Order: sequence, then C-alpha cells, then structure tokens
Amino acid sequence: MYRNDNRTVITLDAGGTNFVFGAMRANKFIIDPITKPANAQDLDLCMQTLVDGFNEVIAKLDCKPVAISFAFPGPADYANGIVGGFYMPNFPSFRDGVALGPFLQEKFGIPVYINNDADLYAYGEALAGALPAVNEKLEALGSAKRYKTLLGYTFGTGFGMGFVTNGELHTGDNSCIETFCLRHKHMPDVMAEDGVAVRAVKRVYREASGVDDPSLEPKDIYDIAEGAREGDQEAARKAFATMGEVAGDAMATAVTLIDGVIVIGGGITAAKKYIMPALLKELRSQMHSISGEEFDRVQMKVYDLDNNDEFEQFARGASRELKVYGTDKSVTYDPQKRIGVMISKIGASKAISLGAYAFALNEVDKKQ
Repeated sequence: MYRNDNRTVITLDAGGTNFVFGAMRANKFIIDPITKPANAQDLDLCMQTLVDGFNEVIAKLDCKPVAISFAFPGPADYANGIVGGFYMPNFPSFRDGVALGPFLQEKFGIPVYINNDADLYAYGEALAGALPAVNEKLEALGSAKRYKTLLGYTFGTGFGMGFVTNGELHTGDNSCIETFCLRHKHMPDVMAEDGVAVRAVKRVYREASGVDDPSLEPKDIYDIAEGAREGDQEAARKAFATMGEVAGDAMATAVTLIDGVIVIGGGITAAKKYIMPALLKELRSQMHSISGEEFDRVQMKVYDLDNNDEFEQFARGASRELKVYGTDKSVTYDPQKRIGVMISKIGASKAISLGAYAFALNEVDKKQ
C-alpha cells in the first residue's frame, strides 16, 4: 500500500530518550534521519525541539509535505491530538495534557496525525513488514493459509501493543488498547511492563548477581550473557529469560482474545536467543480445569516463524483431503488452528514510520 505514492509525509519516532525525525515518500525515507534529544522532562524545551526538528526536515524537502504523522507514547486523546495522562513515565512534562496536534498544525499549516507508537508499529508491520512477508512465504511454500490479523509488540522503555485486522488499525473507543497494565506473572499486583521493559532486565540482573551498577544497560548485560564481558553470565541470561517469560504470559492473554500473527520489535530483541525460549514456553503452556483436564492455554498451535523448520510445519499445518459425503468429490481440510511469533525484520523505528506514513495518507484520502 502506497508503494507508488509520490506524496510526502513528515514522520517522527518519539522515544522517551530521543526524537527521530524523517520524511517518507512511496514507503521509503527520502532524507537521512535527524535525531535530537527528547528533553522530555522540560515541556518548553521539548516543544521547541519538535519545532526545530520538523523545520530541519522541511528544509531538506523538494516539495511541500501533505501532513505530519508520528507516534507518541500514550495515554492520549489521539483523535484530537492531545497527549497527556497520569502514567507517562517517559514524558512527565506532558502529564497534565498538551494539545500537541493543534499546536503543530498551527505552526506548520498542514494536517497533523498523532497515534500511539505501538499502534503505528503494528500498522507498519501489517502493511509493509511482517504480515505481507509471512503471507508471501506461505504462498511460496504452496500453502493456502493466509493471515489478516497482526499483533505488534514493542519492547523497550515500555511494553506496547497494537493490532491490525484486514488492513485496519484498531484503537478502540478510547485509544486505550494496552498491554503494559496486564498482570505480572510472578507479582500479580504489579503491571507486566515492570517485568518486560528495559528496567526489568537491569533489575533482575542486579538482584540475581548482587551487582548494583547503574551504568549497566541491556547491551552490557547481553555481552555478559554471551561471555564477551566480565560479569555473572547466569544472572545475565536469567534477566532476559525472565523478561521473555513475563512477556509470553501477557501475550498468551492477548492472543487468546485477538487471534493473529505476533511480531516483536525493539532493540532489546537482539537478545532473542535468551528471550524467545521462555516466551514461547509460556505461549505453549498448559492449563487445567477444576476436574483436572489439561488443555493448551493458547488454543492455537504456536510456531516460531524465525525457525525455518517450524515455518515449514506452520505452512503445512495438518492439511488433508476430505471426501464430500455422497459424492466422488473431495475438498482440502486443514483442522489445525495455528499462529506464529517472529522478530521484526524491518525494525521498530522503520515500522512506526511506515505506519505513520500510511495512516496520514489514508486520512488525507478520506477527506478528499
């Protein structure tokens, strides 16, 4: 979608640490990204940073952009471009509410669309990332199975989720489809985000190793897990495995309600070899009834789509020929319900930008 569209949209990936400004045309970046510190603690400085960043992008363009479209962490009244709410750990200066969309529209004179970062991540993966890639691979393997629903998860300073069905982004009536506040598997009164976000990896390593070093980041802990840096290797591996376990538990709840392919993005997924086994174990875990009957927690069989052998099984399913009663005809029958989990191949930042681009053009087209 929009791969041949010549309109330009300015984009922004608004992380809690940095703002990454860009511009897209025909699903591709047309300028080098511009990165600036978010200055999230200071509202005046943060707003000026946004204006400066967008102005720098406009100065590099060869035509007028049709819109500004970007991701911003929630909670927010996205439909009206108002960002704010009590739980905004990465943007404390926005907690009382900021009419960001109207402010930017007044400054630049073009439509401004703001969405949740995880929503746009899922939208980008569904339109131009994981979902079409999965379906193309299924077709190449001769499978009749196709997927229309995607759950996109972002791992980073938070734990976000968005979902798309039939090319439509679902945001609910309050722009409040959230996963961060699901229960933490090991601490039911604590939110899942505290077991999945970057701070969780640092905390578990600190507790397991007994080493209180605030300078250690997940990349450092990954290097320790790999044996490339001095430290407690067992504690480092446990930190990522615990993250995977808590994330998998939350995903099992979500995918029980929203049946679709799961794709995970975020820099911390570089540690996937330590995260994914525990995550998949949770998705493949069992529950039981009061009478003792066991059943799969997720009713669909869960495949690791980054594993070639598993993808082939995923494509094959349990397909067989079934006779049509009373005739000499037959139909293909595949009784296996199945989903898959994969790590993003295009990266969270690009997926968010693709989602922002598509969302803006879709909205602009609706008004014509």
